[in-house]
Amino acid sequence: MAALTDSAPDMAGGAQPGPEPARVLEALELLLGPPADSDSAAEPGKERALCPETLRRNAAALEERLSGAAGWAALRQLRTAVLSRAPALAAGVAGPEPGWAAACGLLALLLCLKERLAALAAAPAAPAAPGAPPPPGADTLSVGQERALRRALRAAVGLGLLPHLPPGLGPGPALGPPPGSRGARLFAAVAALVELARLPALGAPLLARHLRLLLCGLCALGHGPAALCQGVSDAERAQCREALGDILDRVYQPLAVQELLVLQGQPKQRCPGTAPGWLRRLCGHLLSERLLRPSGVQAVVRGVLEGTDGGAGAEAAALDWRKCDAVGKILAACPQQCLSLEDYYRQVCPQILDLLHVQDKASARQFQRVATSTVLSMAREQPQLAERLLLQPLLAPLRRGSEAAELALQDLTAGAVLVPEAELGSCVEDVLKVFVVGNDSSSLLLGSLQPVLGVVFSLYSFARQNVSYLRSPCQDILLWFLEKAEREQALAVLGGLAGLSSHVPTLHPRCQLQVGSEGGAAIVVQETISDEDEALYQKISLEQCHVESLVELLSHCQKSGLAGDFFIHCLKELTQVAAEDEEAPKPAVEPGGSLLELEQEQARQGRKLLVLQLVAALCQGVSDTVFTDMEQVQQFLAAVLQRACAHPARGPGAAAEAQTLAMAMGLVAAVLGGAVQLKSSDFAVLKRLVPLLEELSRSYPEPLTQELASDLRIAILTHGACSPGSLGAAAHGLLGTQPGTAAWSPAGAAPGPPAHRDGSGTGQSRGRAPGASAAPRAPSPAPGGLQELLESACDPQPPARAAALRRLASLVTQRDPEAARLQEKLLQVFLENVQHEDAFVYLSAIQGVALLSSEYPERILPVLLAQYERPAQGKEDTMAAVTRMKLGEVLMRVTRALGDTVCRHREPLIRAFLRGARDPDGALRASSLSNLGELCQHLGFQLGSVVHEVTCCVTAIARTDPEAEVRRAAVHVVVLLLRGLSEKVTEVLRDVLRDLYRLLKHVAAAERDAAAVLHAQLALEELDAAMRRVLFPPQSLEKKIVVLP
Repeated sequence: MAALTDSAPDMAGGAQPGPEPARVLEALELLLGPPADSDSAAEPGKERALCPETLRRNAAALEERLSGAAGWAALRQLRTAVLSRAPALAAGVAGPEPGWAAACGLLALLLCLKERLAALAAAPAAPAAPGAPPPPGADTLSVGQERALRRALRAAVGLGLLPHLPPGLGPGPALGPPPGSRGARLFAAVAALVELARLPALGAPLLARHLRLLLCGLCALGHGPAALCQGVSDAERAQCREALGDILDRVYQPLAVQELLVLQGQPKQRCPGTAPGWLRRLCGHLLSERLLRPSGVQAVVRGVLEGTDGGAGAEAAALDWRKCDAVGKILAACPQQCLSLEDYYRQVCPQILDLLHVQDKASARQFQRVATSTVLSMAREQPQLAERLLLQPLLAPLRRGSEAAELALQDLTAGAVLVPEAELGSCVEDVLKVFVVGNDSSSLLLGSLQPVLGVVFSLYSFARQNVSYLRSPCQDILLWFLEKAEREQALAVLGGLAGLSSHVPTLHPRCQLQVGSEGGAAIVVQETISDEDEALYQKISLEQCHVESLVELLSHCQKSGLAGDFFIHCLKELTQVAAEDEEAPKPAVEPGGSLLELEQEQARQGRKLLVLQLVAALCQGVSDTVFTDMEQVQQFLAAVLQRACAHPARGPGAAAEAQTLAMAMGLVAAVLGGAVQLKSSDFAVLKRLVPLLEELSRSYPEPLTQELASDLRIAILTHGACSPGSLGAAAHGLLGTQPGTAAWSPAGAAPGPPAHRDGSGTGQSRGRAPGASAAPRAPSPAPGGLQELLESACDPQPPARAAALRRLASLVTQRDPEAARLQEKLLQVFLENVQHEDAFVYLSAIQGVALLSSEYPERILPVLLAQYERPAQGKEDTMAAVTRMKLGEVLMRVTRALGDTVCRHREPLIRAFLRGARDPDGALRASSLSNLGELCQHLGFQLGSVVHEVTCCVTAIARTDPEAEVRRAAVHVVVLLLRGLSEKVTEVLRDVLRDLYRLLKHVAAAERDAAAVLHAQLALEELDAAMRRVLFPPQSLEKKIVVLP
């Protein structure tokens, strides 16, 4: 082999010109005889067999051609030189065996072709003509020549290499050569093929089709037992080992892995039987070497998985997953030749993480599965090394932005990018693939993920406020952790995310998230804010955003009961905060106190506000189905009753405490009254409330509450069999006349069962005996009951007032005769409450006025329009404008409720809104224009001649109003008008269409407000669509059949 390599340059650089490659290929075809008709597409096993007589005849014809034919002298000289350097091939050509002689002749001619192609490739290329494409290389073969070359290589391997392979690798001793000559012949054939493989033009087809057999020969000669290598020296065996490593390094690595795997197992073709033990061990060693090379992990994975597409069906997908899992376990096991397990992990782990970033869509999913399976296997087998070399690098971008990270931020300027957008997005996706898709809830994975959950939550909260693809993966990561973690750990993490504890490090205070250009986010160093008010505003806004994000996150955890447990946890925190308030001295910080005491007091107050904010947000966001079982209901009630026992309602917060207690006791009464079908196990849970109810019946200062607590205790102990007569009366008195009247209905109904959210209905169920069933809806109250509702509508407590207003609105909807008789009184009460500052109150009042107006429009609408058109006077300008805007909302609700009958009230409504559009207050002008646009959209073609007034008003305001919000609303009127008219726009607006078009073009060209320009563009699009429908109506294929008389 070395001799062939050393002498090749002499022949290539000789003085005499060599034969053309075409002449060599002609000699190869002459030696093999004419090809079969389907040779171009035939497989090696399907090719026509060459019988010994044919081989002798073809060899004689070739010798005759070489000795006497014109133009063959150069090939004869080159062939003689090649055979002189390869004595084994020369002896084989002259030998008596036709198969081996033909193989040696083929190999000699292929070596001649190799030297000629190498010489042509080394010659300088001719320059290309200007403008012409570059000519092909001198060593380039045509399609027909490549076909002949492949046939010759097939024959050389089949005649020279395959029959001489040892048993277990070849056809066996029955078809083999004479004893004693196998090793020498095998080395001669392998040496020639290795020499051919050094030239790319010949090595590509040879290694692509015959790599496995060539590897078999090299393995047998270089590493096989000595009995298989008779006639081969130690130096020649060393050359074979060197050639084996060289070929494995040069070929496509996944192909090398595939071939080695086939050799290690049971080959499917040509080599029946089990591979010898020495070959299996050698292949395992070579595969480990492939694995430890740079990018070796990806090569091994490609070699194993190439040929599978992931599988569309369930069975194929499961099989593919099992294969990926098996590859992952192989990668997690350290090879025997690797001296140190840590060195192996240090070399392989970065490559495993790189598998998560493969961009090839066809194989990306398989690589991700392998990477996930490998990470999980390593985490189970070597947790310490896996955490240090896999999980920490995986989570490094998130850790870098955590407050637990040690950052030298003083060396970084404001705005410096700490974690780039691409790196942060890739990290989040990798965490999703490994943790969520892998779905292994081991303590190592949960423990390594917990320190970065604060940064992931900050990303989730940031993505909710912006358009980012990170929202969904961050939400999946957080929900996966909360689902897989133990309940105590999950509650601690939720408390850390909410800011109640330090269990979860959050985003570094000197860092902030910045919107990325690709829809992601980057972590940058925050700029210092000198304005204290601005800094405080940003801090409060960020906390509010985090609370809202936490509530939304918990809305997905209600079925598991985590939301209810966290709500109870917050209530217990609230009890603890109240206890700290009572224990603290009245002057929280003495005037001469230290700075540390001041900071502690501020932290305590901040924690108190945060707990209150959390409880309020949870009540509003997830309280409808927050409790999933009686256990959570009992824990909630126990938290409320325990706070009432420890700290009876007194002082400034007495009303709120009384409402909370009323809600809790009302919930117990409703449960015992049949709102929930109770079982014996539920009563066992409710018995835990008995000590608290007993203490409440003794220590609470209010007699009615004491009586109700005692009755509830008796009902629980007797499983509802004994119903004290005062139970219903006490519940009714507590919920109907005390300050906590409506706490159960509007705010407190949420934690209870969803079927009992109506305030009065729940009160009725509480007033019944514990064993009775709850009524589906309370009957209409007597006149005295309506009077009580009117009085409660003026209650100083907002919950009681809002509940009364909603109950009055329901009476209007039911067309209660007493409510119809007192409709003027009801309107007065509703209008008074519209001016209330509490949103729950004035929204309930707006709903009541709207229902009353839709039921009795002829009487109520004139009053509302008079109130709406009344100008503001004196110091009440701002409050009057706000009230008028609320009345405008009432009028719009009435407009929607009236539907097509609103045309009867067209003129007064439009007149009121047009007057509002001239009000000095900008917000009221914008509100009036918005109402005007919606009214025009409802009226449609019934707008009539009023369209001229509307157009003039809108045009003047859009061109001259000083406030952008008002101009924006004016343009929006045109948008709504065009949408409402749709196809009738050319009929109704034919007189003013040109003016509206010019107005829109003026706004689109000259307006500085981006939102107004957007509204104008939307209006132009609506107008363009309408005109296209008119000018180019859709063609309908119709066929007319005329019947002649």
